[in-house]
Amino acid sequence: MNGGGDRMAGESQRDVSGPAVAPDLKSLLSRAVACHQAGLLSEAEEIYREVLEGHPRQFDALHLLGLVHHQRGAHAEAVRLIDRALAVKPDIAAAHSSRAAALNGLKHFDEAVASCDRAIALKPDCVEAMVNRGFALVELKRFAEAMASCDKAIALRPDLAEAFNNRGNALKELKRFDEALESYQRALALRPDYAVVFNNCANALIALKRYDEALESCRRAIAQRQDLAEAFYNRGIALHELKRHDEALTSYDEAIALKPDYAEAFTNRGTVLLDLRRPDEARNSYAQALTLHPAQEYLKGMHLHAKMLVCDWTNFEPECAQLATAVADGAPASLPFHLLPCSSDPAIQRVCAERFIADKYPASRAALWRGERYSHPKIRLAYLSSDFGDHPVSLLAAGLFECHDRSRFETIAISFGPDRPSPMRARLKAAFDRFVDARAPNDAEVARLIRDLEVDIAVDLNGFTDGLRPDVLARRPAPVQVGYLGYAGSMGHPNWDYILADRLVIPEDSRRHYAEQVVYLPDSFMVTDAGRKISDRMPSRADAGLPERGFVFGCFNNTYKITPDVFDVWMRLLDRIEGSVLWLAAANARAVDNLRREAEKRGIRGDRLVFARKVALNEDHLARIRLADLFVDTLHYNAHTTAADALWAGVPLLACSGASFASRVAGSLLDAVGLPELMTSSLADYEALALRLAREPEGLAGLRERLARNRQTYPLFDTARFTRHIEAAFTVMWERSARGDPPQSFAIAASGAAS
Repeated sequence: MNGGGDRMAGESQRDVSGPAVAPDLKSLLSRAVACHQAGLLSEAEEIYREVLEGHPRQFDALHLLGLVHHQRGAHAEAVRLIDRALAVKPDIAAAHSSRAAALNGLKHFDEAVASCDRAIALKPDCVEAMVNRGFALVELKRFAEAMASCDKAIALRPDLAEAFNNRGNALKELKRFDEALESYQRALALRPDYAVVFNNCANALIALKRYDEALESCRRAIAQRQDLAEAFYNRGIALHELKRHDEALTSYDEAIALKPDYAEAFTNRGTVLLDLRRPDEARNSYAQALTLHPAQEYLKGMHLHAKMLVCDWTNFEPECAQLATAVADGAPASLPFHLLPCSSDPAIQRVCAERFIADKYPASRAALWRGERYSHPKIRLAYLSSDFGDHPVSLLAAGLFECHDRSRFETIAISFGPDRPSPMRARLKAAFDRFVDARAPNDAEVARLIRDLEVDIAVDLNGFTDGLRPDVLARRPAPVQVGYLGYAGSMGHPNWDYILADRLVIPEDSRRHYAEQVVYLPDSFMVTDAGRKISDRMPSRADAGLPERGFVFGCFNNTYKITPDVFDVWMRLLDRIEGSVLWLAAANARAVDNLRREAEKRGIRGDRLVFARKVALNEDHLARIRLADLFVDTLHYNAHTTAADALWAGVPLLACSGASFASRVAGSLLDAVGLPELMTSSLADYEALALRLAREPEGLAGLRERLARNRQTYPLFDTARFTRHIEAAFTVMWERSARGDPPQSFAIAASGAAS
């Protein structure tokens, strides 16, 4: 918010009392100014207009009437009136400052700076102009100049709350949130009823992840100004971060009721609706935001992702192409995760990651680890995740955590996710030497904890997935920092030293698309848990909602991974294999309706798509997967944990590989379980092989038999073997760091040796 521009101007008040003003006019102007200062804007306006009826060129009436319009938000009319005043007296600094305030209201920030400069040239101690200049410079992203302008104002007037507020805004934009908060608090000490500053405090507190304090700051802002939409908006953010989703939604709705064109509130409302598992409403909220502010950062990707969740493929190919083009051009058009199922081009994915992380988590701050050498008897290995519980990451990695060699590694879990009691949560807590619940501390505090623990290697299991906290490792708390498992792509940040992969998911000629050094594990990059149970409670086809006869093509991937090109293949398969069905994972109601409608558009009855009901226990889900004849994978974003599920349950999986990590994972798993022939490189080959397998039951039965044997003998499900390999990789990373060598790509052989 602008500070200083709506204050009464000293020069005008002196002119009112000057000898050149007739007594009656002087009396009228004095009454108008008194009303104006008392906040009685309508009464002041009426008197100013009365003055101007008799004296159309009266400077004070023109100037102050312009200020009334500015205070009401009619900034264009304010500029027009103040310009008329300046035509009468062009050398009055206060009028130039008021003009700047109105120009700030119009978002004409360059012109506002010019008006402030004119005011200061006329009156070097014009504090209001310095404050207005600071506001405009913040909006122009000239933050150092903005702070200098505010500091000059404060030196002249230490009691000017607006200057401290604008200085706080500059610090906030520089991501110096603690200093920004201090500046806002100085403003509030001077002006305790400054609602806008309470809201700005909430902004800084949100950035510092002090959400309860942010809520209180929003409460105080709203108590003073119930029409302050931005305070309801920030209240929504804090509530959302505290997982109080229904309340957050209400707060965004209140912000929108006050400000119907509040695009950012519609965007955040959409994100809350996604968390509430209401993707169709989220799509509509994002669409409204797009209508209001189509250039809003990351919004196009959010909107497309919501559409993909409900399988709304309207204008799908053009939107994907436009999104990829925008990202390639460096625009902040998509969050990195949202791009994965839209484009399998790893070069564009890297650009997307680098743009996002440079924007949100810059590497410019001082590193917490500054080259110190630790002398621990064991390598201290910390895994960071929001998914230590009933989540696919934990289903895959629990065995790894348990298998680590405790004579060589000390393991630490840094948990960002909820502490929900479950057998898996209890198992994970027992698997680590130390389990840290890090939900409450902010990112700086977690990073400091990692540094204080003298962690040698920090492994990020989240990447750009739900619960992400990249700012922890962006602060460089550990000598070695690694991305693994949760996110199939580059983080695009220099503080992630390595990414764990294999030669299928990141071929040698694709290494340039990753900001990290690539460490190649033998077999597959993906860990699996050989101890996962499969229930003895095998359901019947009828229990699963499947027909008693007919070929079952299965795909339990999330709906956002299903794209029209793959769906076209599936529908042609159903058309050519009589009595066959497509068995899909439980989906939101809109996705079910849309997929069945898309099937019927392709000449396939909608009831040939069967949607699996959710089951409480993973072991029961694994048992029912066996009812599928063939798992048919998606293209741009393969099955990951879901692919491991199918293969562990003994169901052959048919994959089609693209160019990106996310589109090559299923192929990696197939190779590691001895079924590389089920990995294809084009949708035409994929379709032809699926058709052949569906028509040749003997060949498919042979594949199932091979898979049953290979599960026991091939590397994919050998957790102990995988643990030896990843430990060998960690050891090489640690040794290089201990020698002072920079990170460098290398490979681990099946023997555990590095090359």
